Amino acid sequence: MLLERIYDEDLAQASYLIGCQARGEAIVVDARRDTEVYERIASANGMTIVAVTETHIHADYLSGTRELAAKTGARVYVSDEGGPDWSYGERFDGAVRMKHGHRIELGNISLEAVHTPGHTPEHLSFLVTDGAQSPEPGFMLTGDFVFVGDLGRPDLLDEAAGFTDTRFAGATQLFESLKRHFVTMPDYVQVLPGHGSGSACGKALGSIAATTVGYERNFSWWAEYLRDDDEQGFVAALLDGQPDAHAYFERMKRQNKLGPEVMGERPPLREYAARELAKLIERDEVVVIDTRHHTAVHEGTLAGALAVPGSAKAASYGAWVVNPEAERRPLVVLAESREAAEQFGDHLVRVGIDTLAGFVTSFEGLPLVRPAVVKPGEARGFLLDVRNKTEYAAGHLPGAKQLSSGRLLWHLDELPAPEAGPVVMYCRSGVRSAVAASGLRLAGYDVVEVEGGYMAWAALPGSQPQRTPAQ
Repeated sequence: MLLERIYDEDLAQASYLIGCQARGEAIVVDARRDTEVYERIASANGMTIVAVTETHIHADYLSGTRELAAKTGARVYVSDEGGPDWSYGERFDGAVRMKHGHRIELGNISLEAVHTPGHTPEHLSFLVTDGAQSPEPGFMLTGDFVFVGDLGRPDLLDEAAGFTDTRFAGATQLFESLKRHFVTMPDYVQVLPGHGSGSACGKALGSIAATTVGYERNFSWWAEYLRDDDEQGFVAALLDGQPDAHAYFERMKRQNKLGPEVMGERPPLREYAARELAKLIERDEVVVIDTRHHTAVHEGTLAGALAVPGSAKAASYGAWVVNPEAERRPLVVLAESREAAEQFGDHLVRVGIDTLAGFVTSFEGLPLVRPAVVKPGEARGFLLDVRNKTEYAAGHLPGAKQLSSGRLLWHLDELPAPEAGPVVMYCRSGVRSAVAASGLRLAGYDVVEVEGGYMAWAALPGSQPQRTPAQ
């Protein structure tokens, strides 16, 4: 058996390629949209991708299931659990719709679907058996069910899909899924989750790639609640302190349920000369993305440019400030080379931003502006804290309002009108606020960033953080 974990550090997301080496056939689970990586692995191992599946309707990234199937001709398998509200849409009409117990067979390899609701109603995990070694499963692909040291949050249907109070039913379902389908398995079964540390799909995910049933049963925070059959305590502990859900999750959930558009072969990026780009900017025909560190951006950037520092977090930060359903103008990215621009574009398509049209290697010859900043001791006026609500509760500038950077542009109604004066914005160190501030400026607001963020302010003699109970 071949088992490869493909990990996206940007979105802290794991997908898996599993293959039968005797048959030369492979399946991909929870694929991302830039699918070349799976094709390379399969080719390098003399395998053909014959099946594609996913654990659930994702909220944090746009699924590559349909994209990979279109490229390879692979058969698509999706969940048919969870009831009619959580059935995949018409674009999946040719897919095999799986119930609990369904098996996908690839030579010696078997993947058995296990219905594990809680994170979402339709969620499946997959028990993987290598028949050449054992008749019993040795691995479980848990998606957003069980993580290393944590569990998938059950509140995203409220936070991202517009439902009300589904978190309580979801938490109860998660407790039952653990009792029925997880802690009952042998200790040796390896657990391969869909996310790692940094994902917003849980609150305390470990950074280790895998775990075992036995380890989680004995040492996870939830283990004592299962041992004591304490469902009420489990629900309260699970729901407490979950991080803010990014606003783009709603779009991901909706598009993944319907079925993402298949991109096919993407057109090559165009390299723009400064004079050509200047004309496009003057006619308001493009949106430029400045990929430099925020301290360099503060020394001078293009008016209206979005600050997204580098490709490493381009999907995460890009989705905070670009809503492709509202922003139709093509994007042009500052990149040192065509290869770097293409890599940046690969990250963007993972969150459904498909409008990157070109790149420029320098802003030389273009008119620059300096974004407004203020020393931390001089922050006054309408103060906006764009950290997560848990960070805000632990300590913030007195009088500051909290609205996390990943939700800001979708909740402008919570801000004063643009003509009411500047919004004075900060995060922990300045990175997140620089991203959010650039999006807010493009939306027509006067924004001032606090230099060095909350940490710089808190280090000043006499600073007294205000603490607010978490909501």
